[in-house]
Amino acid sequence: MSNRLIIFLKALVHLACLAPIAWLVWHFWLASTTVPDALGADPIAAVTFFTGKGTLRLLVISLAITPIRRLIPKLSWTIRFRRMLGLYAFFYACLHLLTYVWLYSSFSWAAMINDITRRRFITAGLTAWLLLVPLALTSTTWSIRKLGGKRWQALHRLVYLAAIAGVVHYWWGVKSGVHTPFAITVVLAVLLLARPMLSYTARMSREKTQAGKVPLSR
Repeated sequence: MSNRLIIFLKALVHLACLAPIAWLVWHFWLASTTVPDALGADPIAAVTFFTGKGTLRLLVISLAITPIRRLIPKLSWTIRFRRMLGLYAFFYACLHLLTYVWLYSSFSWAAMINDITRRRFITAGLTAWLLLVPLALTSTTWSIRKLGGKRWQALHRLVYLAAIAGVVHYWWGVKSGVHTPFAITVVLAVLLLARPMLSYTARMSREKTQAGKVPLSR
């Protein structure tokens, strides 16, 4: 795929990731000025849900890139978008955290510490964010060279734990009987199972290929 097309697609991805934020800012402004119900009866809850769901969706999409590349080699160019999507996921996660720190806790350390120790969904959400921090900080090419490929890959496997913690945070944050987190949970489970299965299939294929090779006679 040509570099021009990649640049064009990256521009589209940037727009796709930023458009929801533009929509949210616009409706949040409407809710605070002329249209009080622009974000529903509880605007703060709407913003919290919006940014949290955006984080999980972007995380899942970034995790889907490697299985897609392995299943469809022609789509190997999608790897160029994984870092971008991961950073946007962290951006949404930071907005989600800021919503809690600012709009719910009013920057009160006492209130936040009390929530972390007493409300398990807050603990799970903070855990997910903390797991994403080192990944965002080491998302540069310089970090890969500094850490080395193997150590960098090992560190970035934390993304799986972050995604799991995020889904747990989602389940624990909704009311009993609400099943909105079910779809994202199934998608994440499929992606987590796909990786070892694809690795096993590739290894078996290599072993069969090697076993099928007949040594040349002298």
